[in-house]
Amino acid sequence: MNTEAFSFLVVTMGTRVTDHFQSIHAAATFDTEKAAKADLFVGRHLFVGLNCFEPGQSQKVHVHAGADKFYLVVTGKARMTVGEETREVGPGTVVWAPADLPHGVAQALERTVMLVAIAPPPAAVTRPAAP
Repeated sequence: MNTEAFSFLVVTMGTRVTDHFQSIHAAATFDTEKAAKADLFVGRHLFVGLNCFEPGQSQKVHVHAGADKFYLVVTGKARMTVGEETREVGPGTVVWAPADLPHGVAQALERTVMLVAIAPPPAAVTRPAAP
């Protein structure tokens, strides 16, 4: 076995976390003042992170120009808005926000963790030049 393969095996079989594996529960962070975020992975074509909410917190309705986004509710409950529709969501619910469609978290009803992914990542989206 070559050294590189052995190192990979030791890292993945041991307790050390690498850039390819993350624990949602270990990465989740909360702030009593505002919703908290934790970046898990940032690639050229995809961003994956966590949005963490205490009860009563929200995320303003916003748009990602040219980028699709999804939320996967890991724990908790919240009311979410996509376009003109608002629904209560809980663990296991996937919420899809296509590019250019307004979306946000109207209110966390419990302590809530959401896995979010955006493609392409926000920094990678080409925006039209300002006039």
